Amino acid sequence: MEQLAAWACYPGNSRGRFIDEHDAAGRSPFQRDRDRIIHSAAFRRLKHKTQVFVYHEGDHYRTRLTHSLEVAQVARSIARALRLDEDLTEALSLAHDLGHTPFGHAGERELDSCMADNGGFDHNAQALRIVTRLERRYAAFDGLNLTWETLEGLVKHNGPVLDAKGRPAGRYAETGLPHAMLEFAQNHNLHLDSYASAEAQVAAISDDIAYNAHDIDDGLRAGLFDVKALRDTAIAGRAVREVEDMWPGLDRHRLIHETVRRVISWMIYDVIAQTQANATANAVDSADAVRGSKTAIVDFSTQMTQNNTDLQGFLAQHMYKHDKVNAIMRRARRVIRDLFEAYRSDPEQLPGDWREHGYSRGDSRQARQICDFIAGMTDRYALDEHKRLFDLDPLFR
Repeated sequence: MEQLAAWACYPGNSRGRFIDEHDAAGRSPFQRDRDRIIHSAAFRRLKHKTQVFVYHEGDHYRTRLTHSLEVAQVARSIARALRLDEDLTEALSLAHDLGHTPFGHAGERELDSCMADNGGFDHNAQALRIVTRLERRYAAFDGLNLTWETLEGLVKHNGPVLDAKGRPAGRYAETGLPHAMLEFAQNHNLHLDSYASAEAQVAAISDDIAYNAHDIDDGLRAGLFDVKALRDTAIAGRAVREVEDMWPGLDRHRLIHETVRRVISWMIYDVIAQTQANATANAVDSADAVRGSKTAIVDFSTQMTQNNTDLQGFLAQHMYKHDKVNAIMRRARRVIRDLFEAYRSDPEQLPGDWREHGYSRGDSRQARQICDFIAGMTDRYALDEHKRLFDLDPLFR
């Protein structure tokens, strides 16, 4: 095995776990993190959590689980080329969506609205909450007791969440830090004002690559837009033209696949080249130097950043804002709202192991518990619960 780069996270230098454990023979700390994530209940539930399409609409559309596996594949390819720790990269790739609600971003937005008076909802913060508190499998601790580096990467993979003066930064500049991050930061220092490791940054950019590529695939197969429209985008249009020039008259199914694989490959090669240039230009010689950098080390080139923005704009217009998708997501948001209000007004409707007694009516802790329960639901379970609570006997309709 090739030696890791100087700026990689070396497993032997891990800052450890917040609850001490014996080392595992034959497995590094980051391998153990990855394995714990794969065996978690939250990871299994990703199988029936969708991003754009609700679970029953077709067997071939991506779910959060298949997306996470695709992110891990892309991320490992990049990490290997850059000589970063592949196990930490994979662990973060597999865990990045653990905190998502049912029904994708529509479900997240509605749950955040429901929790507006009780700390709000954020899927990154919820992932942290799951791996530090809500998973209850081990005798010695709640959560998964992951390493400092994995927890850091979960929270900061998109960049620092505080600025140098301790003020919320990045996506949290306007809303403030989510409840779960604030709660965890009271007792555990993840250096929220610095970048995360290169491995975490690779996982984050791999999410973008996989997300865009598979949404092209799913959108085309769902008939939300056609190949002709895709030709107007820079990178996907170039891919379509290259495939059509090489194989005139290629059937649509193969044309889609050949187009998507080119988009993925070109983005991967661009990230590798640009990141190597960034590492050299910033003279990063350790994992802590990556964290202390003023900018992200793992990134697209300027041209690819523009191509990526162009593609995201196309998908927003032709897919995410499509009438069919919007109609589905409006119904999905109503399901989330109805469930939250039903449990809030009558907590006895919650399963027995989710009922905490002693909360006064309106207690924010009870709201958070209901939020945790709904966030953990699959699409199918949420729809079944909604039917149980609201689908009255015909005599009473």
